[in-house]
Amino acid sequence: MKKVDRYIYPAVFTYEPGQEIAVVFPDLDVATSGVNDEDALMSARELLGIALYGLEEDGDPIPSPTSLQDVELDPNERACLIDVYMPSIRLANEIKSVNRTVTLPAWLNAAALEHNVNFSQVLQEALKAKLNIYR
Repeated sequence: MKKVDRYIYPAVFTYEPGQEIAVVFPDLDVATSGVNDEDALMSARELLGIALYGLEEDGDPIPSPTSLQDVELDPNERACLIDVYMPSIRLANEIKSVNRTVTLPAWLNAAALEHNVNFSQVLQEALKAKLNIYR
């Protein structure tokens, strides 16, 4: 069965004075939060990807999203559609390694070898820092 590349689900953002913004996906029964709209949106997108990836991996059915106009809201709530691009999520959770050829100056290579530098580890750490990935 071909996996879906993009999912779009409604999320309900709840605003309470002095609290983080709560975000719930009613169709998936999962929730997260954020300190502001941007943080809540990013958390929601990440959670949506993780939740759907888990359902895919477990072979569980993926529920159909509720239409945005059918989401019931309280006065302090707002609904919006959140999308997630699953190929990126699937690749991020893939644990196999790939080989990359890198080019660096001979003097730097020699110095690194002299100090027993693990090239793969250094490259991974540098890429994570460059991409702001902290896991």
